[in-house]
Amino acid sequence: MYVADSRASTPAASAEGTVRPETAGRYRTAVAPTVLALGTVSLITDVSSEMVTAVLPLYLVAGLGLSPLGFGLLDGVYNGFSAVVRLAGGHLADRGGGRHKWVAGAGYALSALCKPLLLLAHTLTPIGLVLAADRTGKGLRTAPRDALISLSSTPETRGRAFGVHRAMDTAGALLGPLAAFLILRATVDGYDAVFTVSFCVAVVGVLVLVLFVPGGRGEVVPGGRGEVVPGDPGEVVPGGGRGEAAASAAARPTLRAALALLTHRDLRRLTVCALLLGLATVSDSFVYLLLQRRLGVPDRWFALLPLGTAAAFLLLAVPLGRLADRWGRWRVFLTGHGALLLAYALLLTSWHGTALPYAVLALHGTFYAATDGVLMAAASDSVPEALRSSGLALVQTGQAGARFACSLAFGAAWTLWGDRTALLLATVALAACAGYAVSLRPFRKAAA
Repeated sequence: MYVADSRASTPAASAEGTVRPETAGRYRTAVAPTVLALGTVSLITDVSSEMVTAVLPLYLVAGLGLSPLGFGLLDGVYNGFSAVVRLAGGHLADRGGGRHKWVAGAGYALSALCKPLLLLAHTLTPIGLVLAADRTGKGLRTAPRDALISLSSTPETRGRAFGVHRAMDTAGALLGPLAAFLILRATVDGYDAVFTVSFCVAVVGVLVLVLFVPGGRGEVVPGGRGEVVPGDPGEVVPGGGRGEAAASAAARPTLRAALALLTHRDLRRLTVCALLLGLATVSDSFVYLLLQRRLGVPDRWFALLPLGTAAAFLLLAVPLGRLADRWGRWRVFLTGHGALLLAYALLLTSWHGTALPYAVLALHGTFYAATDGVLMAAASDSVPEALRSSGLALVQTGQAGARFACSLAFGAAWTLWGDRTALLLATVALAACAGYAVSLRPFRKAAA
C-alpha cells in the first residue's frame, strides 16, 4: 500500500547528482521500507509498553495505595525521565557516524529488561528506579529512530512517513491495553502476568529491529533510492538539494554543534513552543483517572480506557500527517492542541452522558495524531542531516521535561485542591500557552 515501485518513482539525476526540477515533484510519494520496518518494531514494542501503562495507574493507586502526589511523581518519572538521556541518545547516534539503529536497539533492549523487574518492586523507591531505567531506554531510542524515519523520507513526504509510523505504533497501543484486560480477567495474579507477558513481547520487538531494520555507517537506506545515512561525505539526498547536503557536510556531530542548533530561529521557536505546551499537557494516566472518577468506571474496565485514545490516533495519524504536508505542519500541530483543550473543557462540564468518554477519548487521540509525528516532521525541516538525531532530541527533551514538570504540578494540585481545580488550572495554562504559540509562528513558509 505504501511502498511504491522504485522504477516508477526514481528521480532522474543531473551530472552533479542532484534531482532535476521537472522530476523532483514526482519523487517518492510512498513511504520507504525502512519506515515500515521501524513501524513494525514500534507496534510490537508498544503492545508491550502499553500493557504496563494500561494497568500501572490502577496498580499504583488502588493496589499500592499511592496518593495522587506520589502517583504524579512516578508518572512524571515514567513520562519525563527520558528527557535526561534523549540528548545523549541523539548525540551518540550522530557521533557514531550514522549508528542510529544500534543506539535505538540499545534503548529498546534496556526497556525490555525493565519489565520483569516490576515483579520485584512493591514500594515507591524501587518502582521509581525501574520506571526511570525503562524511560532511559525510551530516551535513548526515540531520537535515533525518528532520525532514521526522517532520513529515509523527502521533505515533501515526511509528514506522511511519520504518520504511517505513528499509526503502526498506535496499533500496538491499541492491542496492548486489550491484552492487559484479557490477562487480568483470565489470571489470579493478574498484574504479575501482565508484566511477564510484556517482557516476552518486548524481546520480540528487539529481535525484529536487529533482523529487519537496516543500519551501519554510510549504509544506503532501503527504499531511500539514492539516500544514504550520514557518514558518506559525498552523499546526495533527493529532495534536499545541494544546499542541504552542504549544510550537512559543514555540521559536525559534536555536542556543541548540536546545542548551537538552537541559534536557528525556526528550531528555537519550535522548541520553545513544544516546551510551553508540554507544561500544560496533562498525562494520559491522569486523563483516564479523571474519566474513571467522573463516570464511576469499575476497576476491571479501567485498562480499556486507553483503547479510545489509541483508536482515534490510529485512524487519524496518516490523514493528519498528509494534511500537515499540504496545509502546514504548524497549523496542524496547533489544531491538535485545540482538540486537547476541548477535551479538558468537556471533563470540566457537568455533563455525565454516555457519550462523554467517547468524545473525550476521541479528542485525546486526535491531539496525538496531530502533534506527535507532525512535530518531528516539522523539526526535521530545520536540522541538517549530520545532526538530525541530535536536533530532534533537543525538541523532544524540551517537551518531555515540560511534561515531567506538568505531572508533578498536576499531582500536587490534585492532592491540595482536588481533581477539578487541578484540571481547571491546566486548562487555563494550556489556553494561555497555545495563544502565545500562535504568535510565535516558527515557520515562515509552508509549515507556518
